[in-house]
Amino acid sequence: MADAVVVVALLLVAGSATVAVLVRDPVRQALVLAVSGVVLAVLFTAVQAPDVALSQLAVGGALTPLLLLLAVRKVKRRKGRER
Repeated sequence: MADAVVVVALLLVAGSATVAVLVRDPVRQALVLAVSGVVLAVLFTAVQAPDVALSQLAVGGALTPLLLLLAVRKVKRRKGRER
């Protein structure tokens, strides 16, 4: 059973990483990156690394996508002011 969870999590990680690369919109990329971070946290939990999973959930699932979304918002505001 645990092997099946690891295989499914690996497939989801590969799929979400591929989607993050293929998506062109920066906002959607950040959201897919958040999903990828959560899936990686599930994978780390499945391989019995809960401390790494918690760190991945905090950094890869929340902080990094949030910082990217804030940066995209700031860039869009500056483009609006220049016009």
